[in-house]
This record gives sequence, C-alpha cells and structure tokens, in this order.
Amino acid sequence: MTPDLSVRLGPLTLRNPVMTASGTCGFGQELAEWIDLSALGAIVVKATTLGPRIGNPPPRVWETPSGMLNAIGLQNDGVADLVERKLPWLRQHDVPVIVNIAGKTVEEFAALAERLGGTEGVAALELNVSCPNVKSGGMAFGVSVRGISEVTAAVRRVTDLPVIVKLSPNVTDITEMARAAADSGADILSLINTLLGMAIDIEMRRPRLANITGGLSGPAIRPVAVRMVWQVAQCVDVPIIGLGGITAPQDALEFIIAGATAVAIGTGLFLDPSAPLRIIDGIGEYLSSHGLASLEELRGTLRTA
Repeated sequence: MTPDLSVRLGPLTLRNPVMTASGTCGFGQELAEWIDLSALGAIVVKATTLGPRIGNPPPRVWETPSGMLNAIGLQNDGVADLVERKLPWLRQHDVPVIVNIAGKTVEEFAALAERLGGTEGVAALELNVSCPNVKSGGMAFGVSVRGISEVTAAVRRVTDLPVIVKLSPNVTDITEMARAAADSGADILSLINTLLGMAIDIEMRRPRLANITGGLSGPAIRPVAVRMVWQVAQCVDVPIIGLGGITAPQDALEFIIAGATAVAIGTGLFLDPSAPLRIIDGIGEYLSSHGLASLEELRGTLRTA
C-alpha cells in the first residue's frame, strides 16, 4: 500500500509535507528550471514588503562550516510587483503559494495582509517577525511577547487567509513566543528562522559581511531547530512547520517525529535544487518500511522514556 503523504496544516491541505523556505528560491522561477513545482506541498516565496527594498550592501553571504551566513536585508520589488507580475506566473503551477510578508511597523504588516487578502493565488501569509538582518521591524517584533502579539493580532483582524507566524530562535524561551502567536490568532507556526551569527576576516580584521552580523542557516542549526520544534509542539495546539538545516529525508523525519506537521527546505536548495523531491520520496519509503499508512501516525511520536 502506498502511504498517504497528504497533511492538514491548519486550514490548508497539502499533497505532501515538503515546502520551500522563504528567501531560498525567490519566487519560484529559478527552481522551476530544476523541478516541477507541482510536486511540492507548497512554495513559500521570498519576503515581500509594501514598497521595493534594495537590501543590505554586499558582501551579503558567507559560507560557514555546515552552513552559511546571509544578510540580504529583505531585498524585493514590493507587493505591487508581486501581485502584478510574479503571482500570475505562479498561478500557472499547481502548487499552494504562501507569501512571506515583512514590515517596519505593525501597520505595514496589516496593510500588506489587507492588500493580499483578496488576491487570487495566495494560499496563506507567513509573518516574518524574525529576520535578523534588518535595522527595524523583523526580529524586533519576534523577540518580545508584546511585539509578536501585536503583529499577529493586527494581521488576524484584516484577513481571512491562514496566518503563519515564523518564530525567531534568538530568544530565551521559544515556547513563550509560540504561545503569544497562537493566542493572538496564528493558525500555524513555522520555526526556526536563522540564528544570529558573525564571521571575521582575520587578516583584514573586518567582518565578512557588510552588515557585520547575519543569519546562520544550514545543517549546523538543525539540532537547535529540532529541539525548539519539540518544545513548541508540547505547549501549543496549532500545527508546526519545521525548518532548519534539512538536506535529507532523515532530517525531515526528525522534525516530524518531534511534532512538526510539515517541513521546509531552505539552504539545502542551494546545494541541490532537487532536494525536495528526494526528501518526499524518502519520507514515503520510510513510512512503507515501517508499516505506517500516513504521516499522522508518525507525527509527534518521540519516545523520551
């Protein structure tokens, strides 16, 4: 019997649990040269702001052991360009589109949500309250209960779309932030975003990134991400998208066993754009070999005693 890989992610039904992470495949055009986007559970597009943003000055990326630092700074062409040019292309592909939105103020988040609420082809909104690479907004909201509550509630008031809140790992207690988001109207949580990091050129004695610090992603952060997903799954009753260093089926399965309903592939796409397909196949093979009919039978089954 072929296992059922479909998942219920709050109000969303996905054909499988594997999606892309925001900021790692742009708006899908480049990735579509490598894989059929309709094979994905969903695609999460690059962060969108009210107006165009040029991002941070270069250099903006630095490779690290088992990972990478980035300080792109939410470069994008703005929401009008997304609606007029990018979404029409994405609508040609049979894949749910989740739009990651970012703002400098609570009002900007709400305005973006309202603008996208009636737009054809948007399956859900992901609130970027955890980007560590911008001077205002971003992680400033995601590291305080008040900030995360205000943004989530403001967006919830103006849209009927499913609301996903992307949590920052750069906090003392991830469960406190998860509860704040869930209590303020989040339908789904995604975690984790990047860890704040830094690299130094020892000859020049200067930071490797022009922004000085950046977000650390890749396999190096996976154990932290799995731990946080497990902690959050114990304390909130909303579905979780797990992400952080997933490059193989085994990595994705760790998150699902820890309590995630779905997973997102980010830095792994740079190494292998076909990674989502390998991971989908590998999850199916694992379920078959363990006599499991569906992912729901596996989710949250970690044995701690």
